[in-house]
Amino acid sequence: MAIHTVGVLGCGLMGAGIAQVSAAAGHPTIVREVDRGRLDVGLARIRQFLQDGVTKGKVTTEARDATLGRITGTTTVDDLAGCDLVIEAIVEDLEEKAAVYRAIDDVIGDRAILASNTSSLCITELAARTRRPDRFGGLHFFNPVPLMKLVEITRALTTSDETFEALMGFARAVAKEPVVAPDQPGFIVNRLLIPYLLDAIRCLERGLATRDDIDKAMALGCGHPMGPLALVDFIGLDTTYAIATIMFDEFKDPAFAAPPRLKRMVLAGKLGRKSGEGFYRY
Repeated sequence: MAIHTVGVLGCGLMGAGIAQVSAAAGHPTIVREVDRGRLDVGLARIRQFLQDGVTKGKVTTEARDATLGRITGTTTVDDLAGCDLVIEAIVEDLEEKAAVYRAIDDVIGDRAILASNTSSLCITELAARTRRPDRFGGLHFFNPVPLMKLVEITRALTTSDETFEALMGFARAVAKEPVVAPDQPGFIVNRLLIPYLLDAIRCLERGLATRDDIDKAMALGCGHPMGPLALVDFIGLDTTYAIATIMFDEFKDPAFAAPPRLKRMVLAGKLGRKSGEGFYRY
């Protein structure tokens, strides 16, 4: 199945990045947000990212302008009617995703593919909330989307071979490396990453070491680009908490249980970089 026009539901950090790489690969891309204010912020993020690339000599002005010229912003799902692929990148909440699937099912064509950028929810359960379970799959990008090469592709039990191959082809077309991930919470990366991040928080809670020494030890001792507590701030404490909760509900494994400190920081609005304070201040 040929994918030409791409729609993106959500223009937050992930949605904006997905829209950017789609447009950069030559796809006319329509990104939808719930209101004009959020849409403007997301589109500004794309423009700034591309301009930074021009400033650093990594993106030509021609490529910047061509990419921006292929992106259209909207606040209505009706404008996505002609899309061959629609990628949902909204909040990690099953009911909110289901609501937007009902809306998009009414406007896109019968052969169009719907995919979710979810990092933890069951793809089969999401597919069951649509009228196209055979044309649904997981397409999980990583942040920052324009720089990270990986995409996890997950089949629902209902995903057709044609849909799966189309998603694999799209991932390669936008210059990403796809891996096939199981339809289990966390897929591959978060299944390994989340217990590590939660253990780092537990170590801080229990006084094993200071915040700075935990991060320094893992960055310098293991060659990681940043320590685990800085990484939680980058991902978002709320996102980390949500993923951990979904994984614990599925597996009942204590390794996925969110530490009390993480829960309380989320309740206090200390969400990391996005809120200006998490384990660090920004």
